[in-house]
Amino acid sequence: MSSLLYIFLLFAAFISHSGAAVEPVKDIYGKPLLAGISYFVLPVVRGGGGLTVIETVNTTCPRTVVQDQSEASQGIPVEFSPSVKSRTIPVSTDLNFQFSAFTIWKLDNFDTDQYFVSTCGVGGNPGRQTVSNWFKIDKFEGNYKIRFCPTVCNFCKVMCRDIGVFVKDGKRRLALSDVPLKVKFKKA
Repeated sequence: MSSLLYIFLLFAAFISHSGAAVEPVKDIYGKPLLAGISYFVLPVVRGGGGLTVIETVNTTCPRTVVQDQSEASQGIPVEFSPSVKSRTIPVSTDLNFQFSAFTIWKLDNFDTDQYFVSTCGVGGNPGRQTVSNWFKIDKFEGNYKIRFCPTVCNFCKVMCRDIGVFVKDGKRRLALSDVPLKVKFKKA
């Protein structure tokens, strides 16, 4: 009889855990981020502005995602699309990031030592072919950070790292980093 009680309690715990509400990412006004709505991705710490793109030469992708050098710039608005159907954007879920005027963000290897974020990704279709197109928004020190750690492919080996700023030749490129860029979101 005790094993039957144990199984019942285990089942009840599983059901209550699986029904737990997923915490949404919130904008600077405390409202949940919504899929398909444009937001500015802004730095929490001074030293640069919002996110934008620059033209890149001698690469397969013509545009790289950067942090604007001007603190006054809000950058280009970004839309988020979750890998699973959801109106709100949950914390720590796979997302496509898309500038309103460009294609989907993608992790690209432009340099032998560094991976940068470009705009040559493909939206949707979670799986092996699109694994480099999925990012997450995670809570970080009371704010948020962007992380590359896709879970859209069960058998793919991926490196999980934060997205930070890599400064070279005066450009503040978004790249894999040990120091994450702390961000907040403002509806465009």
